[in-house]
Amino acid sequence: MRRFAALFEALDASTATGDKVDALCGYFAQAPAADAAWAVYFLAGGKPRQVVPSALLRATACAQAGIDDWLFDECYQAVGDLAETIAHVLPPPARRSDQGLAHWVEERVLPLRGLAPDEQAARLRQAFDELDSAERFLLVKLIGGGFRVGVSKLLVQRALALHAGVDPKLMAQRLMGWTDARASVSAARWQQLVSDRPDAAADAGQPYPFFLAHPLQAEPATLGAVSDWLAEWKYDGIRAQLVRRAGGCWIWSRGEELVTERFPEIVAEARSLPEGTVLDGEVLVWREGESAPAPFQRLQQRIGRKTLTKKVLADAPVVFIAYDLLEADGEDLRGQPQHQRRARLQALLQGQPLRLSPLVPANDWHDWVAQRARAREKGVEGLMLKHRDARYGSGRTKADGTWWKWKVDPLTVDGVLIYAQAGHGRRAGVYTDYTFAVWSRPPRDADEARAVVEAIAARRPPAPGALQLVAFAKAYSGLTDAEFAQVDRIIRAHTLEKFGPVRSVRPTLVFELGFEGINRSPRHKSGIAVRFPRMLRIRHDKPLHEADSLPTLQALVDGA
Repeated sequence: MRRFAALFEALDASTATGDKVDALCGYFAQAPAADAAWAVYFLAGGKPRQVVPSALLRATACAQAGIDDWLFDECYQAVGDLAETIAHVLPPPARRSDQGLAHWVEERVLPLRGLAPDEQAARLRQAFDELDSAERFLLVKLIGGGFRVGVSKLLVQRALALHAGVDPKLMAQRLMGWTDARASVSAARWQQLVSDRPDAAADAGQPYPFFLAHPLQAEPATLGAVSDWLAEWKYDGIRAQLVRRAGGCWIWSRGEELVTERFPEIVAEARSLPEGTVLDGEVLVWREGESAPAPFQRLQQRIGRKTLTKKVLADAPVVFIAYDLLEADGEDLRGQPQHQRRARLQALLQGQPLRLSPLVPANDWHDWVAQRARAREKGVEGLMLKHRDARYGSGRTKADGTWWKWKVDPLTVDGVLIYAQAGHGRRAGVYTDYTFAVWSRPPRDADEARAVVEAIAARRPPAPGALQLVAFAKAYSGLTDAEFAQVDRIIRAHTLEKFGPVRSVRPTLVFELGFEGINRSPRHKSGIAVRFPRMLRIRHDKPLHEADSLPTLQALVDGA
């Protein structure tokens, strides 16, 4: 644990890419194989489930530090992070542990799941008494499933490739699926990962690294001739690779999760594909005979089910829309130009039950601008533009060619800030995570809106049917550091109540919020769920009574 804590501090202390790569290579050169395997798991984004409730972590730390809850709360308010607060308040350890990361994860952390609370607390006290502040911070992060580090997966791949002496693209492929919950993390797997043999980590179900698109911000005409580009609809589903090899079929999500059993109908259709085939595409809920796929929310409801009953399969039937061919007859095609892969994909899927993503034809850029404007009525997010000669790269790179995602402009509403919570990392001491509300109906005038605000400040519940503010979205991105600091001061000056890390705020600020999609949702008090909400700007120019209302959101749902 000591060596991994030192690596974490080195990665956190520097913003220089070279320093981070050097720190990673140094760790991989010294760490035992089992420790290195777990380090790669966490650095690549792996997050085991929380094994101990946060309340028990907090209570155990308070008891061991001999402090009251109120003092812990004050420390937490200043620090903004549970793990860091616990690491600060605990007394120095009575002894030191020399055990490595693998021992701590496998023998000390994972066995905590399912134990009685008293036994969990006893083991936590023992662990806290063996680790220094930096190691305790990491321990709490690992226990709570909240470990994050300031290093990209691309840098981890680069450092591993340097350490192993293999091509970075090969290392990127070997790392695919490394964080899947069903895969074992072991010294043997680490040895396969860093072997200099090209096929050392080969697995029949292994996918390729996903090629990612860049958001198109410029005018599309600046991309050159329309004839240089292929356009497809940008679907709003689950990006996935369909792997057909060795008599089996595997479906991998872009998040490197193996999701094969969740989509049995796709597996059944894929059985007719030739051996040695890998497709890139999108999983969507799409009823037979309908002209557009269902909203993403319908797919979310399906993947959240543990058991796929006949009703679930009937209510949310899924399809796989293929838009790229990465492997055919066991041959890696990623180095071929986009238009050649597309032609081979089209020929492959003729007579197959799997669907081909249709091309969107255009004579000039005005055609694509007009078709993009109709994206929402087609149930898509916009257009994908792929250069005819683009190779299939790894990650978000332009070295092999370019894909652009040309989304429609976001839907927007004006909401009122009502709750705030401190951020994490460098924003731990600033309130950056906000909850927004709209009016239950349009206020008659400023006086009626002001009366609602006064009632909220006086903690008077609204009368049945009376005007009120209804929470509908949370957002934490979109503002500059200076704007966050400005809002933070307003939040602290207008706090009504504190609920742990959350503050209720006297309604004073209106924000313009943007989001990608909107649907009805019985799980939310507002009856509305929005997708990917973010703050576009602070509306200092807009009074509270002119903020949007629930009927506005409902109209957006009807028009979406």
